[in-house]
Amino acid sequence: MTDRNRWFALGVLCVGMLMIVLDNTVVNVALPSIEHDLGFTRSGLAWVVNAYMIAFGGLLLLAGRLGDLIGARRVFTIGLVAFTLASTMCGLAWSAEALVVARFVQGIGGALASSVILAMIFTTFEEPFERAKAMGYFSFTAAAGGSIGLLVGGALTQLLDWHWVFLVNVPIGIVALILTRRYVKGGGGIGIDKGADAIGALLITSALMLAVYTVVGGPDASPARTLMQAGLAVLLLATFVRRQATARLPLLPLHLFRSRNLTGSNVMQILVVAAMFGFFFLDSLYMRRVLGYGPIATGLAFLPVTVAIGALSLGWGARLGERFGAKPVTIAGVAMATAGIGAFAFFPRDAGYFVTMLPAMLLLGAGLGGSFPSVMMFAMADATPETSGVTSGLINTAANVGGALGLAVLATIPDARVAFAVAAGLLICAGVVAATVLRPESLGSGFAGRNVERVGAKASRSPVA
Repeated sequence: MTDRNRWFALGVLCVGMLMIVLDNTVVNVALPSIEHDLGFTRSGLAWVVNAYMIAFGGLLLLAGRLGDLIGARRVFTIGLVAFTLASTMCGLAWSAEALVVARFVQGIGGALASSVILAMIFTTFEEPFERAKAMGYFSFTAAAGGSIGLLVGGALTQLLDWHWVFLVNVPIGIVALILTRRYVKGGGGIGIDKGADAIGALLITSALMLAVYTVVGGPDASPARTLMQAGLAVLLLATFVRRQATARLPLLPLHLFRSRNLTGSNVMQILVVAAMFGFFFLDSLYMRRVLGYGPIATGLAFLPVTVAIGALSLGWGARLGERFGAKPVTIAGVAMATAGIGAFAFFPRDAGYFVTMLPAMLLLGAGLGGSFPSVMMFAMADATPETSGVTSGLINTAANVGGALGLAVLATIPDARVAFAVAAGLLICAGVVAATVLRPESLGSGFAGRNVERVGAKASRSPVA
């Protein structure tokens, strides 16, 4: 693949990811209109979101492994087709039941497409600096898509109607499919016979779907029912782990978790995304209920976060990583994001936007933009072509679990200041993981950090060398 085509391929992958990320946010903005037009009950309306999240979160890991077995481009293409067709069904939905079913199918397509994107970036870009730049573009797409979605969703709902929240995906999906065939490199995978653990697939999919259902359905369930569902999800997950330890061809080889980078980056992903999703939820409510912003104004208010994320992740993040090392950049980015969110815990109730909120949001965006690409680099650092898909699925699963948990926990805290403080605490924990667990040696020259470079230089001068 030529250098030009590789960057075109990255653009196609990012467009696919952006379409999926935007869909999660724009639907939330359109929910009141959907409730009115299709006659949803208040409890039933939640299933417009829940049906998607259950399918999406439950299938990410399995979809990533399928990418290893039958080829990442094939799984990505199938996912785009399913997501585009389901978006059409959503936009044309004639009843509440039809919309919920279409959203479930849309979640399946989203899981298939997004689960293998990191794997395809990993195999397309092999040189460390170029890989870091590519991860930066992906990270910007994934992190900034949420705030862009608030603006797009508000505009589509306010200027047109809720149907276009879904129908806008159709032309984007068709173009992405055409460009995928032209620019994205394909491969046959290692073969379905190398890891087709059907029982393991059933166990992990059931465990993750039940876990997501327990989280998103928690407010409407009794404590006893929630506890029972959570216990069953843990039991299914434990059974899956036991099977993977003994299966001849495991779906998820457990030896992958011997990598400190893989384990640490997944834990960080859960913590950081939980804090980020919780922040967007809490700040959206503050701007709507206290400051009186409309849907479009709320979306515009979040744009500085997007701009700051873009400024750090689109190029600067890779340069900083090459100059100072990925680990210091990750720790510094998480610290900045912590300060940005933590500041909201001390703002007065009637705080203005430009004087108080804007600087904190810029700090948050810069921190996320600086840390996200490095976390992705650590997550994929020890992956091989045979395990890149399942590794990509893992990091996406961690993000989905983190987002669901962040919303479930932070949304139940009655005092907004306490909730913001808890979100900042999650980021502090992420910083501790970065400082104590991550090992930069496998990232390549320039990204390992100065300490590793000094060790290498000292070894080259020794008599033994």
